Amino acid sequence: MIGHTCVFLILSLPLPAAHAGSEDAAFISDLSRRSFLFFWEQTGTTGIVRDRALANGGPSLPNIGSAATTGFGLTALCIGAERRWKAREEVRERVRITLRFLHYRAPRIHGWFYHYMDPDTGARAWNSEISSIDTALLLAGVLTAGEYFSEDAEIARLAREIYEAVDFPWMLNGDKHLLAHGWTPEDGFLPYRWDSYCELMVLYMLGIGSPTHPIPADSWYAWKRPVLDFQGIQFVTGGPLFVHQYSHAWFDFRTLKERRPGGVDWWHNSVQATRAQREFCYKLSYLFPSYGADMWGVTASDSAMGYTVWGEPPRSAHLNGTIVPSAAGGSLMFVPEITIPALRKMQDRHGARIYKRYGFVDAFNPADGWVGPDVVGIDVGIILLSAENMRSGFVWQQFMRTPAIRTFVEKIGTPAEIVKRPGFWRRVFQ
Repeated sequence: MIGHTCVFLILSLPLPAAHAGSEDAAFISDLSRRSFLFFWEQTGTTGIVRDRALANGGPSLPNIGSAATTGFGLTALCIGAERRWKAREEVRERVRITLRFLHYRAPRIHGWFYHYMDPDTGARAWNSEISSIDTALLLAGVLTAGEYFSEDAEIARLAREIYEAVDFPWMLNGDKHLLAHGWTPEDGFLPYRWDSYCELMVLYMLGIGSPTHPIPADSWYAWKRPVLDFQGIQFVTGGPLFVHQYSHAWFDFRTLKERRPGGVDWWHNSVQATRAQREFCYKLSYLFPSYGADMWGVTASDSAMGYTVWGEPPRSAHLNGTIVPSAAGGSLMFVPEITIPALRKMQDRHGARIYKRYGFVDAFNPADGWVGPDVVGIDVGIILLSAENMRSGFVWQQFMRTPAIRTFVEKIGTPAEIVKRPGFWRRVFQ
């Protein structure tokens, strides 16, 4: 088990001074509202949300929607209603349209959805696969919306039936515990399995908690948990920083204690991964002077070379000084004392070049002046959901109330007392 002994590890880089609380709150509020605007404006007539858009507004060609972005989008709609950025009834109708389409018209195989879809017809796009992980992220949004609008009988029913239609054992494709990445009509199941830690946790918790087509509870413990030690910061890892963020956007891992001996504290694990990312960038400041204690963060993103999976420590050969705002932004819920200053420094230093209608561009490179023209929906989404959990815990509160999640917790662990972790953000955003 990666225990709590490293929680108070002193890093070799200096901690930035915290900004005044009111300034931080105003900044996060503005960033959140801009992020919400992406989901409000970049949605097709079906309710399917576009995969990306121009950062200053307007769709980015080609016009493609995605299941995962729509899951973030349904959750964003709930945040928008709760924050009164849009009238509750207006949001409710958007949710209703989306769920009706997903239930009655969107193409599905054994309940699973295609990765990419036309946002106005729902048709399969780019010959994409039926995707297990993208369906899981979509379902997280579906269940959140169903819980938030539970007083609406149709929304609650549609959300429940969309989830209950997903045949999780089918995606095992003969394995006892490990789910496949997906399936295509042309070639059948993809040859890869979700067999090692990454963004997979939300997929397995939904499969284990399913009331109609569950997979064994032991599936949770079947995937590998490789440990990385970077500069004395230990954590289970499996890829770029986003893998430590996505499942946490909905599930409050502070409330879970794994039943088996040696179980991982997944909340602490993502805190450690975020701190390691900051340390990693700081250590590279001799190569990229724009990196520093308050200017850091890479994860999978756009780049001058195209879409790039930047990875994690140690440095990949193609890392070139690019900064990805969703690295820090998606970890606001974990360590706001280091993520808020980083985001504010980005905005303060680069202003309107990188901070536009939908918030931050997906990525930029201070070393050579490159600025990506787009925002990517899942990156906008993780910033918004992480910020809202930091501010209020709202998304966690909705998702954790769903019966499937309660079932999952009962099967693989025991609910732990929520730890009240003192820190800067609790004073600012309570």
